[in-house]
Amino acid sequence: MILGRDHGGYPRLEVAAKRVLFVLHNHPAVQPGGTEAYALNVYEALRGSPEWEPLLLARVGPDAAAELGLRAGQAVGTLPGDPNQILVRVAEDEFDKFLMTARDKHVYTDRLAGVLRDRRPDVIHVQHTLYLGTELFGLARRLLPAAPIVHTLHEYLPICNHYGQLVRTFGGELCMMESPRRCHQCYPEIPPQAFFLRKQLIQSQFAQADMFIAPSRFLLDRYVDWGIPRERILLEDHGFPPAQPVAAPDRDPRNRFAFFGVMTPFKGVDVLLRAMERLGPSFDGHLWVHGSHYSEQPEDQRAELERLFEATRATVTWAGPYDHADLPRLMSEIDWVVVPSVWWENSPLVIREAFQHGRPVICSDIGGMAEKVRHRVDGLHFRVGDPGSLARALEQAAMTPRLWYRLRDGIPPVKTLAEHVTTLTRLYSDLIERRAGAHSHGAPRLVMQR
Repeated sequence: MILGRDHGGYPRLEVAAKRVLFVLHNHPAVQPGGTEAYALNVYEALRGSPEWEPLLLARVGPDAAAELGLRAGQAVGTLPGDPNQILVRVAEDEFDKFLMTARDKHVYTDRLAGVLRDRRPDVIHVQHTLYLGTELFGLARRLLPAAPIVHTLHEYLPICNHYGQLVRTFGGELCMMESPRRCHQCYPEIPPQAFFLRKQLIQSQFAQADMFIAPSRFLLDRYVDWGIPRERILLEDHGFPPAQPVAAPDRDPRNRFAFFGVMTPFKGVDVLLRAMERLGPSFDGHLWVHGSHYSEQPEDQRAELERLFEATRATVTWAGPYDHADLPRLMSEIDWVVVPSVWWENSPLVIREAFQHGRPVICSDIGGMAEKVRHRVDGLHFRVGDPGSLARALEQAAMTPRLWYRLRDGIPPVKTLAEHVTTLTRLYSDLIERRAGAHSHGAPRLVMQR
């Protein structure tokens, strides 16, 4: 409570804004990925709130630390111009990706503990645990026992050691069930007992959380199967800032396609290019590939992509990375967005961005993609990983009169960032009240299902 005075000079009590700390594995200025952009959007949306004071804690690597103003040897600092954006230096090799914990425990005892003690947030909302580790949950619970801990589950890394993809390491088979035996099959050099221990360690830390958020029902179901009680997971999709679509002249046929995303094998760009290769140079349509991190892919995969780009040069344009600020213009220049991922996905931001700009989506028929895009209502599905099935979908999209207009008219409203933030702050308030009551009687511990 803050003692102030009203217009007559009489004392009054004002309620201090409650602090909510968003925890992120990369700062958006360094790694502008979907999770990073989403977290920054929520942080910015709360900055003008009289009830909530947002803080953003982001991990940065040694190289990026200097770019963002950390001095040599400085482990914790703030972003120049914004003291509420906190930077914590953690190198990739300081992190054990298998056990999802920092190898150097000073990350917890010194760096993160110092931030929690200094800033004392009323709510801790963890967006991602990569590079920081799940031990953050136990640390926060010990230092701030009255502060609720919320965790948005953006991907499946706690369940799956294979980059969190739920894809077998041999043959690319999609996986719906983890177990020490099955995971050992994917990683023969790691004994089943180690996978059993991995799950126990991660779940013991997750047990400290008050609530989890799942942006898709598919992801929610995977974590319930893994052991999080259903009543501890809120199904809540992301919210988006208002879009400013760029007007485009009407055209026919609607035969312009685009891919927006990272050029990893899991995103299925090779499947898309093979589909274009099958359609051949006479195909009455064109594809623009807006891809990032191309140079970081393995050499053999880059070689195959280069072959495919050469083979499809008549109907495909390699556009390279794009600035998100250019997205409205880029969307106005195309008709369809293609999401050809060969893994389940969760709730791809590009689908909602396409919908904001009135662009139907052609996507793989699995996971969060198939959940967010309704076949023949606001987009088209094709069989995952099948270039022939995708080629038929592209041809149907380009050649079927009025199909684009019908699917565009079927696009639902996209949840706004304001609506989403309202849901989050209501959740925070409810959890603060519940945690205060439980803390006074001895807070109950979340029991993970087996």
